[in-house]
Amino acid sequence: MDIPIYTVDAFTKVPFEGNPAAICLVDPEHDLSEAQMQKVAAEMNLSETVFLRNKEKNGSFSKGNSFHIRWFTPTNEVNLCGHATLATAAVLYNELRNPSSSVKFDSLSGELVVSKDGNGFVMNFPLNETIVQDKAEYHKLLELIVSVDCVETVEYSPPTKKLLVRLTDKMTRKQLESLTPDISSMMAAEVTGKVKGVIVTLKGSTENGAVSSDGETYDFISRYFAPWNGIPEDPVTGSAHTVLAYYWGKVLSKKTLFARQCSRRGGDVRMRVLEGDRVDLIGQAVTSTVLKGSFIL
Repeated sequence: MDIPIYTVDAFTKVPFEGNPAAICLVDPEHDLSEAQMQKVAAEMNLSETVFLRNKEKNGSFSKGNSFHIRWFTPTNEVNLCGHATLATAAVLYNELRNPSSSVKFDSLSGELVVSKDGNGFVMNFPLNETIVQDKAEYHKLLELIVSVDCVETVEYSPPTKKLLVRLTDKMTRKQLESLTPDISSMMAAEVTGKVKGVIVTLKGSTENGAVSSDGETYDFISRYFAPWNGIPEDPVTGSAHTVLAYYWGKVLSKKTLFARQCSRRGGDVRMRVLEGDRVDLIGQAVTSTVLKGSFIL
């Protein structure tokens, strides 16, 4: 069977930045096993590969508005992936010219709705709460990322298994970008399965260099490390921002937020915190450099 596949750079308006994802369009009559999907994701070797199916037996990717979505890293399936969902919407709208006002994705995290907004996309996701933690519990893990003296607070998001590490305000964007965590030792330091990813974040200011290329000050900046999911560092992470939006929205008393994930590729994310524990993640995706092809299985 031939399976159409695309790669798209998400959370960026500049080619070769943001976070690349692979999107496989699977016809209902093609019954891919979980093992086959995992092998395809490992072959692509991107942080996430999407497998998209129509909910309707005779549905069309170019006309339908309701789909099943699954996300795989090179090593395992995950419950939620923002950048790959954004990339999927970009394929449906920009490549296949789907006319739907919004598209719905059934996922392991429930129903996700994405709509087109000018040159970007709005993704309605769950807002994931954080709970304050004792820094001492994570001392060994933290020391592999940054000096504990530079850590303001540590919080944990149970729904996502993400640890949020806020740096002190004396830190700068340059220092955040210069961090070189010991990835293999991080995995050895956390073997309980409680933590699947670590967000390192810093409050934005003009003084610490957290300013966009357009001169707008970021509310916060971050990096994200998830070696437990086969991703040493993720370039731009939508699911991490469902956690960051909860934390920084509370700390800054803001409903609208603007942030940058400061990986080597990097990308910008806008957020709207909504009622009912939901958040809109807003971003762009580059489809002018999209790669197209087929997997033959």
